[in-house]
Amino acid sequence: MDPVRHLLELAPLAGEAERGGYVVRHLPGARRDGLGNVWEGEGGILLLAHLDTVLPPASPRWVGERLYGPGVGDNSAGVAVLLSLPSLPGVVRGFTVGEEGLGNLKGARALVAALRPEVVVAVDGYLPGVVDRALGSVRLRVRFFGPGGHAWGDRGSPNPVFALAEALAGLPPLVAGLEASLNASGLKGGEAVNAIPEEAEALLEVRSPDPLLLQSVAQKVQALMAEAARRHRVELSWEELGQRPAGATATSGLLRAAEEALAAIGERPLFQPGSTDASAAIEQGIPALALGVYRGGGAHTREEWVLPQSLWEGRTALLAFLKALGVG
Repeated sequence: MDPVRHLLELAPLAGEAERGGYVVRHLPGARRDGLGNVWEGEGGILLLAHLDTVLPPASPRWVGERLYGPGVGDNSAGVAVLLSLPSLPGVVRGFTVGEEGLGNLKGARALVAALRPEVVVAVDGYLPGVVDRALGSVRLRVRFFGPGGHAWGDRGSPNPVFALAEALAGLPPLVAGLEASLNASGLKGGEAVNAIPEEAEALLEVRSPDPLLLQSVAQKVQALMAEAARRHRVELSWEELGQRPAGATATSGLLRAAEEALAAIGERPLFQPGSTDASAAIEQGIPALALGVYRGGGAHTREEWVLPQSLWEGRTALLAFLKALGVG
């Protein structure tokens, strides 16, 4: 099957269910679970590509040799490459839900638990990238609460927005010089320009490939938020939205297979940490990594792009990877 044709048909489809339906229609013998995961085949090697995207897909557009559109690469391209493979003995092709956003790897975790594979490979990312370390994350919703009131008549009353703003401004120094990141988004607070808000909230994410550092930074974030709440005389609440594991289970055999896979297209692997469906296997101690299968850029933006012909390179590399593992 032609991975480029699959990409062009998949890219505009919105939603995991619609994309999963496309895979079912093009994958003889496919099965589907209650979450929306789709898989085909039997064996100890599980290949995973996620169906969901960060931004709502739109009709892609060509600019020269590039194809632009949100989600056109991550992970429409991975799905297209995996779907284009033939059915192979010992190999399961899985297409998962819930990899992006607050999905918390629910699809990959469910398939790994149900199928109990010996090896897991996420088909996701740019060539010649190979994710050999899981990038862990802690995701939180933080809320500050106050009495609210009239902007003039109740002037001087605690303002949750000020507490949140001060706390967020203090986050960047917590990860300066460390192998960790902090992100804040989803800010909310207040409804009227002349009313003191009763509530302010934000979504926070801490990432690191080091599990101890990940937890340490997360604890410092919570302490900083608590101190801001105390100074501004507001209440504070936390909600954990999900965690992804940090660590590595890639064996020397998997790493050699990745080197052979990239050599098949004249490349050397770029080993790096990342957060992919392979993390669902890593937390279970199952050998796993992620293999990039396309060339592009702008992931998680509206200007995401791919070079469609590079999907053939990715397909060649993926088949070479499987051959190095003794498949075919």
